[in-house]
Amino acid sequence: MKETRLGEFEEVILLLVGILGEDAYAFKIAEEFESQTGRSVSIGAVHSALSRLGDKGFLKSEMKEGNATRGGRRKRIYTISASGEQTLREARDFRISLWQQYPPLSTGNLNLDF
Repeated sequence: MKETRLGEFEEVILLLVGILGEDAYAFKIAEEFESQTGRSVSIGAVHSALSRLGDKGFLKSEMKEGNATRGGRRKRIYTISASGEQTLREARDFRISLWQQYPPLSTGNLNLDF
């Protein structure tokens, strides 16, 4: 049976795919990861995560035609599948539940409603 849970890195990559929309290709995802987290990431790590997410059924991809900006090279665009969206919702709900159980932050001082 395939693993269907998300690691933290995979969760962030999956979220970035959703954030980037039509621009969700590996290089742009890596740039956005670095911009959002302040941490560097190799393009190989991004490709590996995208591959794992695809194998788990959380992502779909298709090749788009190249343009002059890319020297005519095609690029693979990623989109989140219905299963991927459901998994993200479950991960978010689980994390919110944990945060709400953490005593120093569960007194109502932290608003975790999305």
